Amino acid sequence: MPEFLRPLLANIHEEVASRFYGCGTPIPQAIEGASVLDLGCGTGRDCFILASLVGPSGKVVGIDMTDSQLEVAHKHLDYHAEKLNFPSSQLEFKKAFIEDLGSAGLQDNQFDLVISNCVINLSPQKEKVMAEIFRVLKPGGELYFSDVFSDRRLPKELSQEPVLVGECLGEALYAEDFRRICEQVGFKDPRVVESSEIQLFDRRIREQVSGVHFYSKTYRCFKLELEDRCEDYGQVAYYQGSIPESPDEFLLDDHHLFPKNYPFLVCGNTAAMLGETRFKKHFKIVGDRSTHFGLFDCGPSSLSQSASGSLNLGCC
Repeated sequence: MPEFLRPLLANIHEEVASRFYGCGTPIPQAIEGASVLDLGCGTGRDCFILASLVGPSGKVVGIDMTDSQLEVAHKHLDYHAEKLNFPSSQLEFKKAFIEDLGSAGLQDNQFDLVISNCVINLSPQKEKVMAEIFRVLKPGGELYFSDVFSDRRLPKELSQEPVLVGECLGEALYAEDFRRICEQVGFKDPRVVESSEIQLFDRRIREQVSGVHFYSKTYRCFKLELEDRCEDYGQVAYYQGSIPESPDEFLLDDHHLFPKNYPFLVCGNTAAMLGETRFKKHFKIVGDRSTHFGLFDCGPSSLSQSASGSLNLGCC
C-alpha cells in the first residue's frame, strides 16, 4: 500500500472497512482538483479517501448496484467528511450497473479519473464496461484499476464454477483478451503498474485450474490518441519532483520510473501520457513528433526493475 494512503485508511470507519470487499488500493497520485468515478464502490472506502485527496475543487461519484452496500456508504458519509476533512457535498453515491453508467446520469467526457477495485472481472459484459469507461472519461483522462487476470482463457465450466467465482477467479480475464478489448474501445497501449502472481492455497482449487496462473494486476489506461506500438521520436521527459506524494521519483508503470530532474528517453506514447494528461504540470517534455526514428525499445529499465521489486503487491 502506498505510504501516503496509510493515514487516510486509519480513519475509515470500522463498518465501512469490514464490509468492503475490494482487494487493492487503486488510488493514483496527483489527483487534486480531479473529478473521479469509482466503479463498484461498495461501502465507499475508496470514495472517502478520494474525496479527501481531490480537495475542495474536486468531485467524487461512487457507483454500485447493491443497496445494502450503498446504505453503509450513505450512513457514514458525514463521519468521513469530518474525519478526512472534505465537504460532504463533493461526494455522491449512485445505484447503477457498471455496464450502463448512463442510467445514473453520467455524461460523456465527465471524469478525469475512473478507478475500480477488483470489480470489472465480475461483469459478464466486460466490453460494455470498458466502452462506458472510455465514454465518461475526458480526453486525457485515466482508468486506474486493480483486478484479477489469468495467463490463458478458462473453459466455460470453470468460469462458472461457484467456488472459483466466489474467489474472484472464475471471471478472471485473460490478459491478452483484455488488451484486445482496450484497443477495441479506444484505450491504446494499456500499462501495467504492478503485478504479482496469486498463490492458490486451496488444494481443490489448484486441482481444478491445473496449469492456469492468476495474477493481481494494476493497470492504467489513458484516453489519448496513442499508437499501437512504441515509436521513437527522440523525446526526453524530465520529472520535476512536484508531486507531493513522490518528491524524488515517479512511477508511471512497471518499466518507467522517473527520477527527479533525470533526462529520460521516452517513446511517443509515454510522452503523451506525461505531457497530455494531468501529469503535464509535473513533467517537462523535450521534443515533438516531427522526426521519426523507428520503433522504440520500451522494455524495462534498470531503474524501474529495481523499483518494481520493492512494490507492495497483492489483490484478492
